[in-house]
Amino acid sequence: MDLEELARTTGEWMRGSGPDSDVVISSRIRLARNLADYPFITRASTSDRVEIERTFRDGIARLGDQLRPEWIDVAKLAGLDRQFLVERQLISREHADSEGARGVAIDAQEQFSLMINEEDHLRIQVLKSGFDLQGAWEKINAIDDLIESQVTYAFHDRLGYLTACPTNVGTGMRVSVMLHLPALVITRQIDKLFRSLQKISLAVRGLYGEGSQAMGDFYQISNQITLGRSEVDLVKQVGEVVPSILEYERKAREFLIKESRQNLHDRVSRAYGILRTAQTISSEETMHLLSSVRMGVNLGLIPEVGMPVLNQLFIHTQPAHLQKLSGSELDTADRNIERARYLRGHLSDGTTEVN
Repeated sequence: MDLEELARTTGEWMRGSGPDSDVVISSRIRLARNLADYPFITRASTSDRVEIERTFRDGIARLGDQLRPEWIDVAKLAGLDRQFLVERQLISREHADSEGARGVAIDAQEQFSLMINEEDHLRIQVLKSGFDLQGAWEKINAIDDLIESQVTYAFHDRLGYLTACPTNVGTGMRVSVMLHLPALVITRQIDKLFRSLQKISLAVRGLYGEGSQAMGDFYQISNQITLGRSEVDLVKQVGEVVPSILEYERKAREFLIKESRQNLHDRVSRAYGILRTAQTISSEETMHLLSSVRMGVNLGLIPEVGMPVLNQLFIHTQPAHLQKLSGSELDTADRNIERARYLRGHLSDGTTEVN
């Protein structure tokens, strides 16, 4: 897979074409699986890791046209390329920073990725645009069945799938949605929402999952418990709470429009103006300002900018993407200048098309 070419395109999940995409950026389901004949990664030897990678790579190849992902040898990638895949949500930070034999298989539309030798031997991930957990579940269930037809998973009749982390034992499933909640942040209702979610065993994480901070008012909501719950139950648990969050965020946006439209319009317009004219700008400030502009577009305050363009800018202005697009490695100061130039070029008339 040509990462330079990939940097110039936009994955299906980033297009903002899915259901409820004004609030829900993406729906993701991840499955953790391990081979029966090898120790968990924390106890695996160097040769074990090589054999695990080979077993999955050969098994995927035998599926032929039924799957057809492209393989990337993560261990051979430069640090910038690994960070690029993290920003793209195709591998985890843990996978990027790990050591030894490891790879990832990715489909052309970036709807799924198969991480080999992350925390578990295999992490299957499916991403869908908008609120589409059912579509993600159907896709990942089919992929899991295909792979299991080629290899033998570690499975216990009573406990279910065996995983390196005890919290994943059972289904090995994590169900999550990435939400954009700027109005709840502005109206200071976000902490109340988080407390409510924690009471029903749902975790709240940042843009890049566990251990990451929230940026640009993006939050991932996911299940915490898998043992004793079926896959359908877990999809239902997360799926049933999302409509309430959508309602809270939309009501908060309506409140802001009704009670302080002028202040909101000023906030959004200032953000848009800075992004269109800045000569240097950091990644953190860009995320913050793009968040305001994205809300403004959804509320009809900035009608000339397309949502797919904004969704693309959230990813393409991240450090590794920016350097891949510019064709050279840049220090922080030069990245900030290049980021500003990139934003000016894509927001000058609001008509830029997404690849």
